[in-house]
Amino acid sequence: MVKFLDLQKINARFQDSFESVFKEVCASGWYLQGKQNAEFEKEFAEYCGTKYCVGCANGLDALRLIIKAYGFGKGDEIIVPANTYIASILAITDNACTPVLVEPSLETYNIDVERIESHITSKTKAILVVHLYGRVVEMEKIWALAKKYNLKVIEDSAQAHGAIYQGKRAGSLGDVSGFSFYPGKNLGALGDAGAITTNDKALADKIRALANYGSFKKYENLYQGLNSRLDEIQAGILRVKLKSLDEDNQKRKRIANIYLDRIKHSEIILPRAGDEDSNVWHVFVIRTKERDKLQEYLKQNGIQTLIHYPIPPHKQPAYQEWNTLEFPQTQKIHNEVLSLPISQVMEDKEIFKVIETLNTFCRI
Repeated sequence: MVKFLDLQKINARFQDSFESVFKEVCASGWYLQGKQNAEFEKEFAEYCGTKYCVGCANGLDALRLIIKAYGFGKGDEIIVPANTYIASILAITDNACTPVLVEPSLETYNIDVERIESHITSKTKAILVVHLYGRVVEMEKIWALAKKYNLKVIEDSAQAHGAIYQGKRAGSLGDVSGFSFYPGKNLGALGDAGAITTNDKALADKIRALANYGSFKKYENLYQGLNSRLDEIQAGILRVKLKSLDEDNQKRKRIANIYLDRIKHSEIILPRAGDEDSNVWHVFVIRTKERDKLQEYLKQNGIQTLIHYPIPPHKQPAYQEWNTLEFPQTQKIHNEVLSLPISQVMEDKEIFKVIETLNTFCRI
């Protein structure tokens, strides 16, 4: 079987280093906010090209903490793509802010930058850009809008570790960025983990306090904070894997380029690559009106696939007040997308099996 993502094989490459990290952390007697965390924050900030990095428990918390640190709340609006994963939306509503959903582009699957300005009001505080599927948003127009209307730019970089736009990495393209290191990400931990990157020292300091019960000093709480810290073992694991991230991303790009070159089917729409460095191919997403039939056909032929994502946020039971809204582009994407296997450990025989099987798919 061609696995969608072989996490065991991905992580087996680092087994000896992982064991060394585990032994070192256990022997230290220091399991939170210690050496591994401090070193990872330094190394990841340098990698992203920012001055500061703050580790936290997961990617959702990263976004929650950012919005909380800015003091945005009831009545404040944050622009966000309508087709994002629900975590982007949850971070906004958890802070009592109002998400303003904007349709994506069918070319990039990212927020349609041409549609944003018409959604800006006197209540708008920020644009939350999501680098979906691993492709960086076209940021130049985002920057111009932010400057024109005095808005903050928050990056959701959970799927874009290492992606580059105009020479700068995701995580350094806005005022602040949230990352997830969920195990299936391009840079994945062995459990939940997240981080925030920024060049704003005051913001970084406040986020660090908010993530630690709102405290800079033990038992003194300046803010109503959270308990959201990156533990030492996960920080150590991420330090090990960060060294291989660029190489792993290049392997993903190679597979994506083979798919783009070799998949030939009149009923399958392939993704647009964008500039060479702007897409790290967190997932390789095709579209077809015969999505469910194609997924079943691939399953019968020993190929695992996933759907990112079957239900858009505005149709989720969690947001019943939005269920009658219609976002045609978003709904089209969610009804047609299918993610193919892609990872840094895929073998060529697996790549070409996927291609051959896709090219022989017949919907009848």
